[in-house]
Amino acid sequence: MPTDLTGVALLALAASLPVVLVGALVIRLARSWSVTVSMVALVLIPTLATYAGVFSASRSMTHPSFGAIAVVLAVVAVVTLPAAVMLARYQGRRAVWEQEIQDAERAAEQSRRQLVAFVSHDLRTPLAGIRALSEAIADGVVSDDEVRSQAKVIEQESIRLSEMVDDLFEMAKINAGAVTAPYERVALDEVVDDVMNIHGIAAERAGVALEVHVPPTPVRVIGSDKALVRVLSNLVGNAIAHTPAGGRVTLSIGQDADGAWARVDDTGVGIDTADLPRVFDIAYRGSNDRVPRPDSSLPSGSGLGLAIAAGLVRAHRGSLAAHNLAHGARFEVRLPLAAERPVP
Repeated sequence: MPTDLTGVALLALAASLPVVLVGALVIRLARSWSVTVSMVALVLIPTLATYAGVFSASRSMTHPSFGAIAVVLAVVAVVTLPAAVMLARYQGRRAVWEQEIQDAERAAEQSRRQLVAFVSHDLRTPLAGIRALSEAIADGVVSDDEVRSQAKVIEQESIRLSEMVDDLFEMAKINAGAVTAPYERVALDEVVDDVMNIHGIAAERAGVALEVHVPPTPVRVIGSDKALVRVLSNLVGNAIAHTPAGGRVTLSIGQDADGAWARVDDTGVGIDTADLPRVFDIAYRGSNDRVPRPDSSLPSGSGLGLAIAAGLVRAHRGSLAAHNLAHGARFEVRLPLAAERPVP
């Protein structure tokens, strides 16, 4: 039995090395397990390797010395293992948070790229039309009788460009988290009246019946009447644009145990099932026949209407969902109800 320092060291190395090798294999396998298991393995393996080395070399030591060392190692394990578990949980939560932040940053960057590509395409179209008509008028290609009608087209395209710019500013504020709803009581029936005034003529020109269902009892929510008018106006305008002539668009409001709701139903072709999760994305384009008709009498905005509506609803601590009906599609807004004022 070796009693010199070199012999004791060799015995300790021979006993601890297999533990270290097995531990390295465990750590490698634990890469696909939880962070807690990995951290416990990192703490436990050196302790076990030290214990094995001391136990092997203890045959050249006195028993009291080995017992004292064993107690020290046991105390170290008892202290370090809970700390390792706590550290592993913290690291796990931190890793999840960092991953969520990275995912959010990637999604935001992708949205910005989509928005830039979308806007560069859609702004170019009306600008090209305005330029072509202006050059035609300046060159005398357009007769005097046609100048008035062409000027009307230029006016419509200019209005469309203005609406696009407004939508871009609104979308930028939403993406920056700068949109907050004021704490005001809003009657949804009054919001519906404003939406009807906005879209009544457009629906009539499109040959689409625009119906409203309002309960006898006022439905009141907390938020901004201007923002909610824009939400429902975007949804109704989208429904009119995607409903064929002779169809119907219905705007309904009400309340239940879950809060207030507003629904916009149309009798169009519906939404492709694969597109439903993406219908509120920036620059969303439908992949089926649900595309607006080429009718200049209808409002044609930036194509950001649904994304803006979803962002404004989130600012009101509500939700916006879309699903298909037997004939057509439904967009449903959910909002918290305003507390009833006490009767004096």
